Amino acid sequence: MQRDLPAQPPATISYWQALLFWLKLGFISFGGPAGQIAIMHQELVERRRWISERRFLHALNYCMVLPGPEAQQLATYIGWLMHRTRGGLTAGILFVLPSLFILIALSWVYIAFGQVDWVAGLFYGIKPAVTAIVVHAAHRIGGRALKNRVLWAIAAAAFVAIFVLKAPFPLIVAVAALLGWLGGRYAPGYFAGSGGHGKAQASYGPALIDDGTPPPAHARFGWGRLLGVLAVGLLLWLLPMGALLAIDGWEGSYTQMGWFFSKAALLTFGGAYAVLPYVYQGAVSHYGWLSPTQMVDGLALGETTPGPLIMVVAFVGFIGAYTHALLGPDALFVAGALGAALVTWFTFLPSFVFILAGGPLVEATHGDLKFTAPLTAITAAVVGVIVNLALFFGYHVLWPLGWHGYFDWPSALIALGAAVALFRYKRNVIHVIGACALAGLLIKGLLPAVG
Repeated sequence: MQRDLPAQPPATISYWQALLFWLKLGFISFGGPAGQIAIMHQELVERRRWISERRFLHALNYCMVLPGPEAQQLATYIGWLMHRTRGGLTAGILFVLPSLFILIALSWVYIAFGQVDWVAGLFYGIKPAVTAIVVHAAHRIGGRALKNRVLWAIAAAAFVAIFVLKAPFPLIVAVAALLGWLGGRYAPGYFAGSGGHGKAQASYGPALIDDGTPPPAHARFGWGRLLGVLAVGLLLWLLPMGALLAIDGWEGSYTQMGWFFSKAALLTFGGAYAVLPYVYQGAVSHYGWLSPTQMVDGLALGETTPGPLIMVVAFVGFIGAYTHALLGPDALFVAGALGAALVTWFTFLPSFVFILAGGPLVEATHGDLKFTAPLTAITAAVVGVIVNLALFFGYHVLWPLGWHGYFDWPSALIALGAAVALFRYKRNVIHVIGACALAGLLIKGLLPAVG
């Protein structure tokens, strides 16, 4: 039965009301970028109606083509659109800050006290839950974005390209954008109005920032503003890098961390799942900041804490500085915390610059098919990439020793239960993670031989 829809948009949201929501989001944003985007869609589009689905997807499309964590950039974009620069900075920083503090604490426990059985039990339950969350997010995004056979074909081709051909994500994005540009030019009917635009208006009612809401004054493009944002961003990179060079020298570990993660932020596309192999290669193979086993454990911590998955870089920075005693043997924790904070700064600074500099250009194009058609095709391609990610997670969770090893049936049952809770009963992501973590503890206690 169709529910009654509100006839009016919600009341204007103050900066402080928004701040409380962004703070809450920083603590509940589990499930990697796919899960985080799903949480934001549920909260901001469906429940609170701060932004319409069409405007939400348009901003998401832009964030998808940027290097860096797309979920954090999307929060920054919406915060900026609602409350100017301070709103964008607040949303983006609070998306990251809780995760940074949590990871510093967990990294210290990990390196100082070693493995603890109850932590292993929590991880055992949460990993299959994350797999189910990614599958659910692929279904949600695909249901909104894949509105015709052409977009389905693009999604399928992207899946084959990354799963079978091992094509790099930037190439997939580039090809999808080219197909969208050609489609917008020669077959616009397949690329106009995709992403569930009409459905959003029919399903949730009018939004505070609706399809036809004009961009606010601060979201209108101006060359002076663009150059100002770029200059401030460059200065915020030069000041700490210059201080590291003066104190630590070019070959110093802190300086090299700043330089390496600056490159990671700028040279890798596709969010955390695309950047992690680059980080692994540099941090483990080239610099030796941590071991392969420690890197895998750090990824598990990143998967099971709120915030962007790329926050695993904080673990890398902490472990590298702690184990190498960069501030001496009497200041191990301080060295690790400083390393985590530095790599987080250099990793996320470009994301804020991209949003605050490029946002006005994006707002000027949300009705322009020449711009939206390539982004529509990119969204379709990303659905295929997320499906590949779900299979990757599922394989490593259900066959932890590879195809020739045992099938982990308790993990399969946890994943199935999480999927039923998400798909059938529409349960909140944080509730699902909590229940699965409890199941992991129970299974590790009842079946100690598993895993």
